[in-house]
Amino acid sequence: MWLQKYLPNRSKLKRYRVLSILGDIIFEPNLWHMNRYSVSHGVLIGSICCFLPMPFQMLPCAVLCAHRKCNIPIAIAIVWISNPVTMAPMMYFAYRVGAWLTGSETDLGNIELSFHWLGLSLAEIWQPLILGCLICGLSMGLTGFMLVRIYWRVKINRYQTSRRLRRKKTN
Repeated sequence: MWLQKYLPNRSKLKRYRVLSILGDIIFEPNLWHMNRYSVSHGVLIGSICCFLPMPFQMLPCAVLCAHRKCNIPIAIAIVWISNPVTMAPMMYFAYRVGAWLTGSETDLGNIELSFHWLGLSLAEIWQPLILGCLICGLSMGLTGFMLVRIYWRVKINRYQTSRRLRRKKTN
């Protein structure tokens, strides 16, 4: 697969001391394979973890990938969608979705980007935020899961068709 040339391999990652806290489980070969199961489940887990309202989303993502035996690099790449630039809009959107679903529209007033404001407002917004994050993460994950599965099926069908045509030409 063309994507593999851009991803780090296990031998390079073993040199990083930070990853040693996860042990040898993270370096299992099945967690680095590119197949339909591992990639689609990696997209699903990465999307769910992408919407977790917490720092260091990569750690639970890696642990879940190790548990489900799915592709870690794909999942981590999906988690990187939520970065310091995109995190605030994503969380605000997730809050709006959660507030719409629960019917508890809280007036946020002036939004300040400070820990003091967040601490005061978190008591009012945590339920819609968590619900919205779960709904957004699951919907993004299931959509990505289905798209990967469909893409893989189309790719296999095209390969089989071209293989049949090559066989007919040689016969």
